[in-house]
Amino acid sequence: MSVRRVAVAASGGRDSTALLHATVRCGRALGIEVVALHVHHGLQAAADAWQAQVKAQSGRWGARFETCRLEGAPKRGESVEAWARRGRYRALAAMARAGGCGLVLLAHHRRDQAETFLLQALRGGGPRGLSAMPATALRDGILWARPWLDRPREAIDAYVRRHRLAVAEDPSNGDPRFARNALRAAVWPALSGAFPEAEAAFATAATRAQQAAGLAMEVAAADLAEVAERGELVLAPWMALSPARRRNALEAWLRELPEPVPGTLLERLCVELPGVHQGRWPAGGFELRLYRGRLSAAPTGEPAVASKATVELALASAGVHEVPTLDGCFVVETAHSGGARVECLRRVLAGGRQGGEQFRLSPRGTARSLKKQFQARGVPAWEREGPLLYTADGQLLFVPGLGIDGALQATPGAPQLTLRWVPGPRQPAK
Repeated sequence: MSVRRVAVAASGGRDSTALLHATVRCGRALGIEVVALHVHHGLQAAADAWQAQVKAQSGRWGARFETCRLEGAPKRGESVEAWARRGRYRALAAMARAGGCGLVLLAHHRRDQAETFLLQALRGGGPRGLSAMPATALRDGILWARPWLDRPREAIDAYVRRHRLAVAEDPSNGDPRFARNALRAAVWPALSGAFPEAEAAFATAATRAQQAAGLAMEVAAADLAEVAERGELVLAPWMALSPARRRNALEAWLRELPEPVPGTLLERLCVELPGVHQGRWPAGGFELRLYRGRLSAAPTGEPAVASKATVELALASAGVHEVPTLDGCFVVETAHSGGARVECLRRVLAGGRQGGEQFRLSPRGTARSLKKQFQARGVPAWEREGPLLYTADGQLLFVPGLGIDGALQATPGAPQLTLRWVPGPRQPAK
């Protein structure tokens, strides 16, 4: 693939300044345009000066300069480092796309790799964490590359001295409250003094962890093809795997969720899933639900209707009928069978369970308790939540998860409507 424009993430610090300078020199000889991408985090008093420095150096060296300032601030309790890292990569990706750069160079070196490996080990990381940083990674159409990942820090120091490059010094790098700074100040000097090859050894270990993580991903993909269906994890074949492969497959399945799942939940599921038939586990903005041998994920915040107060509604027309007082809406649609007679829906009462309700699944079916009918239909607990509907004279008409009571179902071919309860304040798509 021909590359005619390359971007360099340039903070103004020693490593990225050296990389920008070296890339411009090589690019000039190869006819490649270089773009310096600078992210202004807004966290340091000297950030404006750093931005000006990178801009001036880019102009002198012949690189195009692009910059972006992060908006907002870390949420309460959120790591400043994590917030800045996420925002920085989003900003770099946006600037690279806007500038037509499919390749972005990052200035991480071997010491950075060794430190990342050690920090992940101290956090109890597995192969994916111990893999530290990949030399290349393709994300969202952009290739991120770390060309100096196998280079020692001393080589970059020598390059900066040889070319007399001006570099910015971030005062936060000396703050021991940040884990990496504490490692550099208190641990690394003693470690490298006792074990001079520690940096190279840790970097090699990270490479081996990357290989192990890659193999684990291949095994997980093969196992998930057998134990997952339509986005759900099927427990019977999953339990047939060895414990190590069960954990590996479950971890890969959890990674497909829209939000990261903490490692503590992964460990809990590995212990609890083999011994239960149904259950719920909160996972941030999602909830994991086990029912009839299948584990699925659904957004949280789907409230159940606990109040016994009733709300009068008119549901005799197809469409979405919002019920703000019950935190949801009824979706009414035309049907050919199994629906309610239209006249029954002109005036209905919605509310919570009163206790002792009896329900018929079909016009000739036997009236049984809601619990037994839910069990007969295999309706999971989270699909049973929502208001019941009664006719104006108090006859049970509709139950979420079961549908229209058989006694009030219209004859086939007669005008009729079906109902669905959708929790939440938003209108669902029809």
